[in-house]
Amino acid sequence: MRAVIQCVNEARVDIDSETVGAIGPGYLILLGVGHDDTEETARKLWSKIERLRLFDDEEGKTNLTLAAINGSVLVVSQFTLYANCKKGNRPSFTDAAAPDEANRLYEYFVSLVRESVPTVATGRFGAMMDVSLTNHGPFTICLDTDSL
Repeated sequence: MRAVIQCVNEARVDIDSETVGAIGPGYLILLGVGHDDTEETARKLWSKIERLRLFDDEEGKTNLTLAAINGSVLVVSQFTLYANCKKGNRPSFTDAAAPDEANRLYEYFVSLVRESVPTVATGRFGAMMDVSLTNHGPFTICLDTDSL
């Protein structure tokens, strides 16, 4: 699995000009699922994200977790995180999981987040979405479970 985690002051996802998910301060997580990913992969990734200390403490150091700031999470499916641009100029997405399996693991990941975060919003798997955010920092982290 691959994730782009952005610390945000706010974020939302719109589909056909309708807001389907919105949060205040917390994380926007763009989540990509690969062929070899499993529920264990999802648990490993969420465990890492949940423990990350990306928010400033009273001294301005990045020492606070999402829970410490009572943050929210917006999870958006993003198969394009598996883009392969080695050949030519058009990305290939053959490294991404098949849609049914990717959706299953996306929903499983969201369920893990909901177990520990009071406010969780999502996009809609497979939809054309407009994602808006106010990046805090800006602070963005890229994680790949192959290297965790």
